[in-house]
Amino acid sequence: MVDLSTLAVFGVAALALTMTPGPDMLLIASRSASLGRAAGFATLAGIQAGTYCHALAAAFGLSQLFLLVPHAYDAVRYAGAIYLLYLAWKTVRSGAATIAPEAGGARYAIGTMFRQGLLTNLLNPKMALFVLALFPQFVQPEAGSVALQILVLATVLNAVGLVVNGSVILGASRLGRAFAGTGRFRRLPQCFLGAVFAGLAVRLAVDSRS
Repeated sequence: MVDLSTLAVFGVAALALTMTPGPDMLLIASRSASLGRAAGFATLAGIQAGTYCHALAAAFGLSQLFLLVPHAYDAVRYAGAIYLLYLAWKTVRSGAATIAPEAGGARYAIGTMFRQGLLTNLLNPKMALFVLALFPQFVQPEAGSVALQILVLATVLNAVGLVVNGSVILGASRLGRAFAGTGRFRRLPQCFLGAVFAGLAVRLAVDSRS
């Protein structure tokens, strides 16, 4: 098992990483402003589930495929970009944002937000390389199962992310409700979310592994 001192150092690194604004934080904030905090937390849950998937892939050596086979990296990268463009089109094309969805459709919407967060994370090969580069630095083979240690580190990263991004979700959802009360700006959070999806798609498509 990972010792407490190693976990503490990793926790500090995780805090610095999660507090740095990036694509995940931007996506969560825009989703929360557009659809409310429930959608924001569901998206975050999907992203964190994706983090566990990447951690397992790193534990079993699957993430090294992106280093050994450049075409595999590019295939996942372009698939992710296409998916994000689809989400951008779907977001802008839909009706006005619903900050408080009705009970009948809330369960379906939350499940959709979770799946979109999960797929967005899984189709980002840079996340796989990030986990592959960072986690092994805190793994101690003599301390037991490497896979278990990596999952513990993923749990610490997700716990820190829940605190940091949870604050972002709560703040962004309040801002979204404020805009929703003004008719002229009612669709602004939704249009911003569509722009975020499109921007992330372009970034993923043109970004290299470096």
